[in-house]
Amino acid sequence: MDLFLTQARANCLANRRLLAAVGSLSDADFHAPRTSFFPSLALTLNHILNVDHYYIAALHGDAAMRHIWARYVPARTASELATRQDESDQRLIAFCATLRAGDEDRIVAFDRGAGLEAGPREPLGRVLAHLFMHQTHHRGQAHAMLAGTAVKPPQLDDFILLGDSVHRGRDMAVLGWQEPV
Repeated sequence: MDLFLTQARANCLANRRLLAAVGSLSDADFHAPRTSFFPSLALTLNHILNVDHYYIAALHGDAAMRHIWARYVPARTASELATRQDESDQRLIAFCATLRAGDEDRIVAFDRGAGLEAGPREPLGRVLAHLFMHQTHHRGQAHAMLAGTAVKPPQLDDFILLGDSVHRGRDMAVLGWQEPV
């Protein structure tokens, strides 16, 4: 279960680094049209957060998950988005910190518009794996879009391997985290 917690923390650190870089753009650059599935940094990064809210609600068994998705109000600035994403990431980390052996097989129900009873049901381990993959996929798109600006895209994969700890020390210190012993 430590792997899920490690991934949740790595996810948070990658989001913080990326959003710090995006935060140095002007609002116009944040919203500027770019080439991607969601054609701006603002749209791509808001999509990540909206999906996070939906999946985290599902992981918690929140029957309002569909309404959380539908009522999402996009962040208008990179700063607002960074704050909201960090809150979401902290909620995911807290969830993963409570997991115990066997929880990966627990079934998570989703409401995709027809209610929880009619929606898909997936093992928790697969839901988390999908959520982390979704984040990585769209962060990669945002990273590529950022490369088309005056801001250098940050390194986003220094957060899991023990040998990369020298590259994440400051990131972890800000959050009061320690490397595993």
